[in-house]
Amino acid sequence: MVGEGLRQCLEQPDLWRGYVFAGGLLSLYLAESWAPARVWRTPRSKRLGFHLMMAVINTLILRLIAVGPLLFFTAMARERGWGLAPLLGLSGAPEIIFSLVALDFLDYWWHRLNHSADFFWRFHKVHHVDTHVDVTTSLRFHPGEFLISSAMKVLWVAIVGPSLLAFAFFEAGITLASQFHHTNIDFPFKVERWLRLLFVTPRYHAAHHTVTLRSREANFSTIFIAWDRLFGSYQEPDERELENLGLPRGREGYLSLSETFLGPFSVRY
Repeated sequence: MVGEGLRQCLEQPDLWRGYVFAGGLLSLYLAESWAPARVWRTPRSKRLGFHLMMAVINTLILRLIAVGPLLFFTAMARERGWGLAPLLGLSGAPEIIFSLVALDFLDYWWHRLNHSADFFWRFHKVHHVDTHVDVTTSLRFHPGEFLISSAMKVLWVAIVGPSLLAFAFFEAGITLASQFHHTNIDFPFKVERWLRLLFVTPRYHAAHHTVTLRSREANFSTIFIAWDRLFGSYQEPDERELENLGLPRGREGYLSLSETFLGPFSVRY
């Protein structure tokens, strides 16, 4: 029974992400309840309810518009041998690892573009206006950003050529990584040092959410921290900067549904 369930999960990429999403959110929510790094100034239940509502809305929109076509294109591209993975003759575990690293590399540059191009920043700033950073912040994205990102992933799939299974691993990986590095926890220095050799940590990513531009316009990596080191966007967190998270404007209505969804079109942000 366990083997059959695993096989079905592997054959249904969307199911993969669902399990990772639910398990990661619950476990990390409990972890930050036990040892929070920063004090919450807004009730956690209010934050959780609001961001879960955003997640439900985004999921419904994506399922109606983007998920099916993206998975269909991924399967078609693989069948026709498009992309680097088929060109290199990769399959099995090597193909999954290659696709995960390559797609995370493209996601790094997409994140940087979301900060540097005004049109994309209009949508991405909805994520950054959150005055707290915890695991529920990983749910806080404007549906417009998700739809644009889904369109970009069509290009990524054409470049990389992942199998459906490899793409499922990538989607599950960025989901779990986003939940993890937004979590309101701090690791002891020795653990932080070792984790940061390879992965983005909560403390490191919290610096990306400061009002201060020095660190907000840096630390763009999602899964692997190497991209920030390689491309000059690595900035160490600063204690004083971490005391003031979010954006200078739009802070008062960050838990307002109307202000959140109209944010990209508002001068208040």
